[in-house]
Amino acid sequence: MYVFAAEGGNTWPDVVFILGVLTLGVFLIVVVVASLHEFRKTKLLASQEEAMRQVVRRYEQLAENSVDTQQRVAADLAELRTRTSAIEQILRTVE
Repeated sequence: MYVFAAEGGNTWPDVVFILGVLTLGVFLIVVVVASLHEFRKTKLLASQEEAMRQVVRRYEQLAENSVDTQQRVAADLAELRTRTSAIEQILRTVE
């Protein structure tokens, strides 16, 4: 390491300063990489939560449609029972 090698060698204060700057640089790089990693992780979690919300909305919509369909089928079945009873009554009177 001959950054300040104008006079043939580095003094201890120069070496300590250079090591401090290098340590600070490595620390800053680690902080930036860790921050980027956390940002990506947060972004991924947010997209997963949005996908889950869409699944829940779809499920609620399907459940609502199922209830409507069951009510219509129940009403149609009740009408058929009424018609069947009326037809049975007519057949009994004919016999």
